Amino acid sequence: MQRRLPATGTLVEGVASALGAGLLWGLVFVVPLMLPDYSPAMLSFGRYLGFGVIALLLAWADLPRIRQLAGRDWQVAGELALVGNLLYYLFLSAAIQLADAPLPTMLIGTLPIVIAIVANFGGEALPWRRLLPSLLVIAIGIALVNGHEMAQLVGQRSTHNYFLGALLALAAVAAWTWYPVRNSRWLRRRPALASGTWAIAQGLATLPLAAIGMALAGFWQPDGFDYPLGPQPVRYVGLMLTLGLCASWLGTLLWNRASKLLPTALTGQLIVFETLAAFAYAFLWRGSLPGASALIGIGLLVVGVILGVRAFRPAGPV
Repeated sequence: MQRRLPATGTLVEGVASALGAGLLWGLVFVVPLMLPDYSPAMLSFGRYLGFGVIALLLAWADLPRIRQLAGRDWQVAGELALVGNLLYYLFLSAAIQLADAPLPTMLIGTLPIVIAIVANFGGEALPWRRLLPSLLVIAIGIALVNGHEMAQLVGQRSTHNYFLGALLALAAVAAWTWYPVRNSRWLRRRPALASGTWAIAQGLATLPLAAIGMALAGFWQPDGFDYPLGPQPVRYVGLMLTLGLCASWLGTLLWNRASKLLPTALTGQLIVFETLAAFAYAFLWRGSLPGASALIGIGLLVVGVILGVRAFRPAGPV
């Protein structure tokens, strides 16, 4: 059974929401490089502890709608918080610290293809002949940028670190393939659920998990690490709150909006915005410019998104 294509206005609003989420989520790829002395657990639990505290404050302003959430809503929010938030960023931050940002970014960059394929196997979106062209262009773009970045990083990290970082990045891909599909399908089952309320609910579900994780992380810190705030407490707290507010709460709110407006197979492709933002931030942090092949690859990623959006545009004059 195929799902009805979104109207043009809905399509534009949904793509804009996904773009905003991608720009905010791209921040999570550069923060581990800004805090190299902090373990992946400290980065993951710190970010989501910040998200949970911010959600707790925002919940007071949205209390009537928060009280309307059913027990099943909280169960799903907890599942999404554990897999899509804590485990995903734990795997990702560890991969970035082991293999630098480009390799995990490129593996995470396969998410637009993986999610679109997984979602479309449910028959909810498009015939494969309309979906495959955009996926093919995105795949070529990912391959080009990946080849450029791997050539740049040869010899900078050990083979063991590259391999382990790649495995952890693939685990992050698995976690975040499950998250948007599950999140999108639940939002469609609950059309009256506001995007902001659902973002706050996920933050509230994340808070106790992050608090427990942060407490346990204290037992596995290296000798000399000043737990819980570490050697750069002001930078650590500031960046964790920034990620909690921007990447977690606002990014989740915008993604929820996109998930309600667009088919999952299209929102999956729009995660490429996160990949593009992550590249831009990583290049800025490193103070370098992408090479010719990387620029061609980035251009193909943009073209792939355009083709994907056009494939979901309703037929007839606009």
